[in-house]
Amino acid sequence: MKLLRELSRLQAERGYLDEDCLRELARRENIPLYRLQGLVSFYPHFRRTPPPRAAVHVCRDLSCRMAGGAERFAQLKSACDAQDDLEIHEVSCLGRCERAPAASLNDAPISNSDLDAFLEDFAGSPLPDRSPVTTAARDWKCDPYPDATHRYGTVQRFLSDAEDIPRICIERLKQSKLKGMGGAGFPTGLKWELVSQETEPVKYVICNADESEPGTFKDRVILEQLPHLIIEGMLLAALTIGAEQGIVYIRHEYGPEREKLQTAINDAYNCGILGANAAGSGRKFDIEIFVSPGGYILGEETALLEALEDKRGEPRIRPPYPGTHGLWGKPTLINNVETFALATSIIAQGNDWWQAQGAGDYAGLKFFSISGDVAEPGVYEVPHGIPIAELIARAGGLKDDRPLKAVLPGGASSNFLPAEHIDTPLDFDALRNVGSMLGSGAVVVIAEGRNLFDLGLSITRFFRNESCGKCVPCRIGSEKAVRMLEQVQSGVLDAASLEIMPELSETLLQTSICGLGQVALGPMNSVLERFPQDVPAGKETR
Repeated sequence: MKLLRELSRLQAERGYLDEDCLRELARRENIPLYRLQGLVSFYPHFRRTPPPRAAVHVCRDLSCRMAGGAERFAQLKSACDAQDDLEIHEVSCLGRCERAPAASLNDAPISNSDLDAFLEDFAGSPLPDRSPVTTAARDWKCDPYPDATHRYGTVQRFLSDAEDIPRICIERLKQSKLKGMGGAGFPTGLKWELVSQETEPVKYVICNADESEPGTFKDRVILEQLPHLIIEGMLLAALTIGAEQGIVYIRHEYGPEREKLQTAINDAYNCGILGANAAGSGRKFDIEIFVSPGGYILGEETALLEALEDKRGEPRIRPPYPGTHGLWGKPTLINNVETFALATSIIAQGNDWWQAQGAGDYAGLKFFSISGDVAEPGVYEVPHGIPIAELIARAGGLKDDRPLKAVLPGGASSNFLPAEHIDTPLDFDALRNVGSMLGSGAVVVIAEGRNLFDLGLSITRFFRNESCGKCVPCRIGSEKAVRMLEQVQSGVLDAASLEIMPELSETLLQTSICGLGQVALGPMNSVLERFPQDVPAGKETR
């Protein structure tokens, strides 16, 4: 973490990282210059040239594309291209899909109206204050605490009653059958139990807050509004597995949410929940925040570990798994933001409460981000197992009462489902049975009139752009797929050439190191299979 943090600090101080800066850091740390150059060239947040006064980033991905992001970018580019000291770029998902098309100014989120006002008088306008674009506060059913004075009551109660915290946490999590909510769906209780059984004395707890997949922004809202549940979840995990150090790995685009989390961490130290005698346990537990230098691939847990070890964020070959050989080769428990928050809720309120929260035979609560062609996009906490149709209804239904055409139920890595599956429960197994997945808990709603080939191509481009390039199948296969799809769309190739796509997808699935390559072509293949009417004819044959 030391080198990447220092590079980030130097860039924040100077605006960019020139060769003299890197040489000085290499001399000071007694490391080869090429190592720093390798880091700076890998992480997209670092820049080698002086920054402009203002850099505007406009999201180009799925939900923002549906909201006119490409047109928005073209309009801004045309209006401002002649401005000195101003850059406008299209970028990958900014994690604010409910405000599509999302934009940022100097890495701070900004509304489209505020951005327009700033750019209208660019030469005379001061840079806007870094004021967070927040979500309206609400009551969350998963929060067991009525107000701030009662927070962290679960761990304090267990400690005062001399309860066996590892046993209680593991039992309640296993009984609840809570799965990891980052997309993989590994049983949470089993993961905590396996890491607790490792005999190595040094262990780590890591919260993965690097959600970067198009359509996915639920963790951002949890970070903003329920940071105390994340902190307590990490502390309960630390007391369960025997760790003294916790790290929250957060994407750099989440600046306002990072500030909210840091405030909550500071408060937890001030009231004795964190520190040398965490919550009066007699054990040390510290939490620090590490800000990612950028890249979707860093959400993959082993790539995240590589970054924390000051390496290029390329996924590791597994096994071994992080639970046995994680950060610095030590046993490491990694869960995402929602998983830690819900773990706190379950451990605090018990399995009977959790079972009663679900829909029908399903148990528990689930956070979903919903965007696209809905009237009220946002984050919703709902009973696990409600049908897709009910979630859409809670989000105000489709805009302008348009008919539904398709749904992505689990973010950009899930497969498109036609409208006939609208009554499918939002559940891991139920969605798998109809050919998609729950994934990152991001529902993107597509109304009639949209071209799914175009949307599928935008997803394929995203994965091509975000591939780390480490493994050949992903690096070359995703580029090959994008080139073919673009040529069919432009009429250069005949649509029949796409018959190779399922075979190409299977190759990536079987040979890619991590999940990015394994799912990169799945959404597009679901379009080719289920929505052939949206596939361009391509090159005319004679």
